[in-house]
Amino acid sequence: MHFWHVVGYIPNKSNNSLKLLKTNKMKNLVKAIVTAAVVLTATSSSFAQATATAAASATIITPITITKTVDMNFGNVAVSATIAGTAILAPAGTRTTGGAGGVTLPATTGTVAAATFTISGQASYTYAITLPASATITSSGNTMTVNAFTSSPSATGLLSSGGTQTLTVGATLNVAAAQAAGTYTNASGVPVTVNYN
Repeated sequence: MHFWHVVGYIPNKSNNSLKLLKTNKMKNLVKAIVTAAVVLTATSSSFAQATATAAASATIITPITITKTVDMNFGNVAVSATIAGTAILAPAGTRTTGGAGGVTLPATTGTVAAATFTISGQASYTYAITLPASATITSSGNTMTVNAFTSSPSATGLLSSGGTQTLTVGATLNVAAAQAAGTYTNASGVPVTVNYN
């Protein structure tokens, strides 16, 4: 009986040891899981940001320029003693009268020319053209007004593959009745402005 009692007791002790061993293993496993979680958290936080780079660049284009090559000239104009009139100079360099009388264009034309400019800049770029509203030309204190400016190309130009274009400008000359004879000029010139679109 005593033998069986001893044998019966040993398995109990063995069970307690197994439980203790399992408990220790479980504690170690929990510690390992917690440690792994801390390591993973630290690792994941170190990969929570990323960096990339982008190149910076800029292209400087050729500045746009305008150079006058021919001055505007309405040529010889005859005027009525009693009726005002106009002489219209087209960008193509041809001229007509306004049709109200007062101005005639003599057979001896004199120098007739639209203002001509060379525009230079970045190849194949478009540009805007700004013409003056009016200008005054004078001769010995007498004046005439030039207005209604027109151009070819009109409003917008396009530079060639070589980066140039010719711009011509015409206008309307307003002549008073009995306008005094003389050569009328504008000392300051007539401004024509171009800008890239």
